Order: sequence, then C-alpha cells, then structure tokens
Amino acid sequence: MAIEAGADAIGIVHAAGSPRTVDLPTARALVDHVAGRATTVLVVKGIAPEPAAEAAREAGVDVLQVHGYDRERTGRALELFPRIWRATSPGGDFDPWGEELLLIDSPRAGSGERWDLRALLQRRPSGPWMLAGGLDPDNVARAVLDARPAGVDVSSGVESAPGVKDLERIRRFAAAARSST
Repeated sequence: MAIEAGADAIGIVHAAGSPRTVDLPTARALVDHVAGRATTVLVVKGIAPEPAAEAAREAGVDVLQVHGYDRERTGRALELFPRIWRATSPGGDFDPWGEELLLIDSPRAGSGERWDLRALLQRRPSGPWMLAGGLDPDNVARAVLDARPAGVDVSSGVESAPGVKDLERIRRFAAAARSST
C-alpha cells in the first residue's frame, strides 16, 4: 500500500504496547512482500540492543530504528547491526553517535503529537536527519519547507484508526511531502 503511494521506506513496529506492533513472523512476511522495492525498517522501543539486533536479523530488515537509546546503547546496537537510525526528541542530543540517520520525533513517538518546529531554528542536526511527529497530509508540505529534513516519517498521521493505515491518506501525504522538495 505505502510503496504504491510512493514511500521509500517501510517501518515495521516491534514495540510492546504500540497498536502498530507486529510479531517477528509477520515482520518477516512484510519484508518478503516488499522484496527490495523499499528500505525496510524495524522500529523498536524498550528493547535492549542485543534482542533488538536479533529481531532485526530474524525479520530480515535493512535498518534498525531505535527509540530511547542513549549513546552507549546506540554504540552497542551499531556493533550488532550495520544500519541504525536513531530517534530522538526536539530536546534530545542531535550530535551524531555513528548512526546512519537521526530521526527527530515528538517527545511521545507514535502519538501523533505535533511539536514546535521552531526548536530546529536554534540548533540543527549536523548529519542526515528525518522529521517525524504529528505530521499528516495537511501539514507535511509546510513542515518540509520550514525544516528542510532529508525525509519525513509518518505513522498515526495516515491512519483511519490506531494501527489502521488509510491508503488515500498515505497517497495524499506522499504527494504533499514531494511537492515541497
């Protein structure tokens, strides 16, 4: 669904308590379905680096996206899995820790909660980064124009209900994001 709408990467959530979480056999089936048409990303939170990396290998994803990791845990994850995207909040550490990409998300990732992009006017990440948090088809174009990220990440902003993606919202989001680049 997302690939046909123009997504470059597909996030597969493996985080306890999320309405979007999937088990590893389902994650593997999704990776097999995508079959090289997009970058596959296993999104984890509340999982130590060792089981997170093992889950990423078992699912067969391209990238492991870690939420809530400090510098030490990020370093350990990098020893265990070759491609790490690290998520942080607007008040978090933007310095590169060796990750491939930094994801700047709202303080409550996955909540759909918007945050004030003016925080990025005072300090900018020095490496590649993506914008997330409260984005939807109606605000993504303005957010991209204002923040100038390398990419955007969305989940709840393209759902009709928690955990239920809406194809039309995905299409509108992708079109709006691309229109502002």
